[in-house]
Amino acid sequence: MKLLAVIEASSVTGPAKNLIDFAKLARELPPTERIETSVATFERESASRPDAFMEAVREAGIPIFSIVQRSVADRRAISGLREAFHRFTPDIVQTHAVKGHFLMRMSGLNAERPWIAFHHGYTFTDLKMRAYNQLDRWSLRGASRIVTVSAAFERQLRSQGTPPQRISVLHNAIDSHWMSGLPDATGLRAALGFASEDRVVLTVGRLSQEKAHTDLVLAMKRLGELTPQIPARLIIVGEGPERDRIQQTARACGLTDNVTLAGFVRDPRPYYAIADVVVLSSLTEGSPNALLEAMAARVPVVATAVGGIPEIVQDQESALLVPSREPEALASAIAATFADPAATSRRVAAARALIETRHSPEARAAQLVKIYQESIQTTNDHAHRH
Repeated sequence: MKLLAVIEASSVTGPAKNLIDFAKLARELPPTERIETSVATFERESASRPDAFMEAVREAGIPIFSIVQRSVADRRAISGLREAFHRFTPDIVQTHAVKGHFLMRMSGLNAERPWIAFHHGYTFTDLKMRAYNQLDRWSLRGASRIVTVSAAFERQLRSQGTPPQRISVLHNAIDSHWMSGLPDATGLRAALGFASEDRVVLTVGRLSQEKAHTDLVLAMKRLGELTPQIPARLIIVGEGPERDRIQQTARACGLTDNVTLAGFVRDPRPYYAIADVVVLSSLTEGSPNALLEAMAARVPVVATAVGGIPEIVQDQESALLVPSREPEALASAIAATFADPAATSRRVAAARALIETRHSPEARAAQLVKIYQESIQTTNDHAHRH
């Protein structure tokens, strides 16, 4: 089976990482299940060098086609998608996010091959994003199947009129040996200027409004009041439009020296290796890779009980979950993680067991292959009837 994946990405986070991992795994499957993946992505005409995503795809030995655009609204992207389609002659096409969905529907290629649309949830940060979300609902009506990353997002799609039989829920996955082969990370602590007694609070993710990093900064201020005897430092790994607001909040809280914005990091494993707790302060989530990474790295988790997070971990059993938009609750949960090492260790062990039993890349790949095979069969059956 040949798959064409259409995705807009410049770095290897979230959907991009899952796509590359799946492509490498799927080409090693038995012949009846094997999938050869090609990628079509978008590149600005003015780009001076390949981005990290394109480099990672090429390193993985995955054929890639660059759809060059002058601007976001460049209609050449439709003809570019058609060119990629005819070059790779896929049996099935998958798309990710608003742009990929829209171009697939506009191109009419969904009438030629089964189309699987990956839905990663909506953000509602401004009027432009709300307009994009409305556009996406139109685009998704043309998909053969919609794969979404949480039951919470499935309910959202159903409430918007998507027939339930066209939706599949597939949580993200991670290799349980993800941290293997990691070089000694002790030098990172020293490079960051951390003292041996400093506790490290880590968060990993794009610096966007829905991640609510400013809530976490406020929680760090409150944590200092709750546990003044425990020095804690916050590391924020990721890049995005909220950087300035996060820095302003840290200054206002008097935490400039306690908050480190590490920027985009291609391999975040050394940061997990030095972390005492990983925190997700999000307002909305699907199936967050940062959560799975923390679980695989055996780092205790504090997270907001939003989206698909409670579908992956349970409060008090494998993580500590709190309501969103409550920095006080985040601070209390972080303090509780430090205060009771025995209970924290039990949660870490339970979280690690979940990774090994429920979130393996092999299990996810098997589910995806089944979805693809069913979609092709359904399309063939429909063609024979007509």
